[in-house]
Amino acid sequence: MKKILSFLLITLFAATSLFAQDSKKKERASPHETITGNHMKITYGRPYMKGRVIFGNLVELGKVWRTGADEATEITFDQDCSINGRPLKAGTYTLFTIPGKIEWILILNSKLGQWGAYSYDENKKFNVIDAAVGTKDLTEPVEQFTIKIENDGVRMEWEKKSVFFGVQF
Repeated sequence: MKKILSFLLITLFAATSLFAQDSKKKERASPHETITGNHMKITYGRPYMKGRVIFGNLVELGKVWRTGADEATEITFDQDCSINGRPLKAGTYTLFTIPGKIEWILILNSKLGQWGAYSYDENKKFNVIDAAVGTKDLTEPVEQFTIKIENDGVRMEWEKKSVFFGVQF
């Protein structure tokens, strides 16, 4: 009986240790934030620069980016709207971008739950909007990736880049 009890205790301890290690592996690499306002909700990962060159290095120009860290950013509109003049139904979308030197491509995709942009090519058939948006160079660097909801749209800032897209309800 002692052997069985000892075996069960050791098995329980081992299972608990493995579960704790597995939970640590799934922790997000960056802090996350959910912001709300103006009929929108945005949930995104907020990586830091940490002395790195971001655009053209960590985030490749001309390639799809998850626009944040960890899971792809999700944006919810609680009513129909238009994005840079293009109609969009109310709902939740995954937000991707393709950064460029002068303009970025904004992509809203109806496939939710994507991790990063790793399966983007398989899921681009779910794109509902892709629109060119202008960029602006900032004089001071923004250390942590930041998305702001403004009265007439959404602004994203990181490193020395600011990108804005209009949202009309």
